[in-house]
Amino acid sequence: MKNTLSLKQLRPELSKVIESIDKKFDRFIITKRGKPVVVMMSIDDYESLIETLDILEDKETMKRVRNGENEIKAGKTRSWRDVKRSYA
Repeated sequence: MKNTLSLKQLRPELSKVIESIDKKFDRFIITKRGKPVVVMMSIDDYESLIETLDILEDKETMKRVRNGENEIKAGKTRSWRDVKRSYA
């Protein structure tokens, strides 16, 4: 992660860092005595990360994802138009 700040550097820049996180989805590692201790990221970024981890932990969901990937590789796909027609 490119954005690393010490706690001392963060204090005067906190509002700018928060704005950068909010507007640009930047992430920051905050260090204390040279050791990384905190990651700062937007709540949307955090929730997306947690959701991804939940999906990766769900064996049934991952099985369906792998099956879908295998079907794509085997050419077993349908156009969006066909999918829409089947539900119309």
